Amino acid sequence: MAVTRRKKHTEPAGTRWRFYTAVFLLFGVFSALIARAAYIQVISPDAFSLQGDMRSLRASSVAVQRGTIVDRNGRELAVSVPVETVWADPKRIADKDALADEMRWQALAETFRMNRKELVSKVDDPSKRFVYLQRKVTPSEADYVKQLKIPGVYLKTESRRYYPTGEISAHLIGLTDIDGVGQEGLELLYDEHLTGKPGKRVYRKDAQGRVVEEISQTDAQQPKQLTLSIDQRIQATAYTELKKAVRYNQATSGSAVVLDVETGEVLAMVNSPSYNPNNRTDLQSFRMRNRAITDSYEPGSTMKPLVVLSALEKGRHKAGDTIDTSPGWLRIGGRRVSDPRDYGELTLSEVLEHSSNVGVTKIALDLGVDSLLQTYADAGLGSDTGVALLGESIGLLSGRRRWSDFETATLAYGYGLSATTLQLANAYNIIANGGKKRPLTIFRQESPLPAEQVFNPDNTRAVMHMLEEVVRDGTAKAAQVPGYRIAGKTGTTRKTKATGGYGDEYVALFAGIAPVSDPKVVVVVTINEPGTDDYYGGTAAAPVFSKIVSQTMRLLNIPPDNLDDTQVHAAGFGGDK
Repeated sequence: MAVTRRKKHTEPAGTRWRFYTAVFLLFGVFSALIARAAYIQVISPDAFSLQGDMRSLRASSVAVQRGTIVDRNGRELAVSVPVETVWADPKRIADKDALADEMRWQALAETFRMNRKELVSKVDDPSKRFVYLQRKVTPSEADYVKQLKIPGVYLKTESRRYYPTGEISAHLIGLTDIDGVGQEGLELLYDEHLTGKPGKRVYRKDAQGRVVEEISQTDAQQPKQLTLSIDQRIQATAYTELKKAVRYNQATSGSAVVLDVETGEVLAMVNSPSYNPNNRTDLQSFRMRNRAITDSYEPGSTMKPLVVLSALEKGRHKAGDTIDTSPGWLRIGGRRVSDPRDYGELTLSEVLEHSSNVGVTKIALDLGVDSLLQTYADAGLGSDTGVALLGESIGLLSGRRRWSDFETATLAYGYGLSATTLQLANAYNIIANGGKKRPLTIFRQESPLPAEQVFNPDNTRAVMHMLEEVVRDGTAKAAQVPGYRIAGKTGTTRKTKATGGYGDEYVALFAGIAPVSDPKVVVVVTINEPGTDDYYGGTAAAPVFSKIVSQTMRLLNIPPDNLDDTQVHAAGFGGDK
């Protein structure tokens, strides 16, 4: 009988080792994956989240235009308009070998009035992704760039600041730089007010560029509009007449200010020379100064009405009093104060009518320097006007304790102190407004700002009637306006030299009120350094006042108050008959 033997089962060599190795590897791989996941999710999630957001998260801004600046009637003085800017992607230009087409680049360079090598140098670095080629081009230039179809050269829409009134309101409005940031004038002072804040939209896109998630959206904060007190019609008239006068008198510069008597609003503020903010090719810094508020001068004889007003206020004189100016000169402390001739006995009105230095000197010495300085200060000299414009000068009104009699005399006829054109207008506005002093403003007011009564209304009215005689029969006949009663005073001062003393250069001034029966406007004209022999306030500045006021009365529809004037029809209807 055969015996069957069972074979012993034996494992192949290395099987157990391979099994454990496989298990170990699987365990290691899963452990590494778990560790990596833990690292990504727990230990350092922000870095990878950031990388993911960089690949899928997008943000776009909702641009806002800069706010407009308008005059009191809504006429635009500064506005932002959409324009095209040319930019390039140097990397794409390199990828497409776009620089090989030299003719197109030459054409593009000629469009921008550039050298081709200079233009190409801007885009020859492929590591860059954004380069400006030309900011804010004209529509025709933008259209030509589109037609060239240069790979990597693109257009994007920006805004450009445009000033419809050009040089007429340039000193007041100011300007912005190429990025729309205020640099001068109201554009700088109210930059944040005019800028607003752009809106922002954050969203997520997939690999195909489709929007898959809206993350957030912030609405744009719209800029605010500035509504000025300026009446652009009066502004244009004042600028035109001032520019002609500066040229005719061969003067270095001039300024004019028109105020609304009742509200203290600035209806016009102009300077010559000016500049065109829309064309800055040959922009010169001296043309950019708002001289009406920055340049101060010794106001000369325009201060004499305040001396008379001070005498009335202090009770030292009455309106009908007389002053003996014989023999036409005074010797004070070894110095001489004189008139052109011996006027003899003069009433207070005649002192102003003849602009008598001797007459106001006697009044001032009787008053004392403290009373005189107090009146000047009450009239706003030596302080800001409240208009709150950049660069405003407060002039000079010395507060020293000791004054010689001669210094008091010169103070009475407008030397030894200084004032800007706007400050002088403010002083006369107080006289026109019945002794009420209120801050001046460059913004349109729905109601007048609070006022302080600084002078007696009866005294200011008396002085205003005296100033009417100055225009009717005195040194300011050239300031007359047909059909209207005008009050005002001329001033002519010599300018000081840098080395001390006075030189041979003059400043001609005229400050006036219209109409006398119901004062509506105050106008001050300054002509700096006339180059002709007619450098007096009555011949250089007064005629400018007359032309500005004539047009202003018509524009504001103010009826004539001098019906006895044979030329009333010329003033009322603008005719030549």
